[in-house]
Amino acid sequence: MQTAAKSVIAEASFEESVSAWMDGEGSEDFLHQLMSPQGRKTWDSYHLIGDALRSPDLVTNPSKDFQSRLSRALDAELPIVAAPRRRSPLRFGLSGLAVAAAVATVIWVVQPSVSSGPGVSAPVLADASRDDPGLRDYLEAHRQMAGPSAVRQVSFETGAR
Repeated sequence: MQTAAKSVIAEASFEESVSAWMDGEGSEDFLHQLMSPQGRKTWDSYHLIGDALRSPDLVTNPSKDFQSRLSRALDAELPIVAAPRRRSPLRFGLSGLAVAAAVATVIWVVQPSVSSGPGVSAPVLADASRDDPGLRDYLEAHRQMAGPSAVRQVSFETGAR
């Protein structure tokens, strides 16, 4: 049994090597196998297939006898019965869980903005127009003592520069 499997693998790798050689990707050590009668036959068959695919003039229509034999051979083959595909309940359960997680995330993000109704107002910031004259004098004295700095303070008053 193993020898039959090995010969099928060897045959497949041989045909792949012939195909690679035709594409210009073959190695030099494969050349002696390609010169064998089997290699030459495979080489010629591959070229015939390539020529037939490229030129419809080279393709001949099969005879009615060949078509009837092929039809009988196909009818005689047993159909391949594949096992029916199982539907996994886990797949549908996880998709439902993903939808529920997405809805929960949207609710969690939107909830704070919805819960603040018309009765709740935004916090009021301190009025910047009221200055403490003592603080202003202190900052001015500090500026004179510290000297010029590369970083300047910015006044938020509209009239001051």
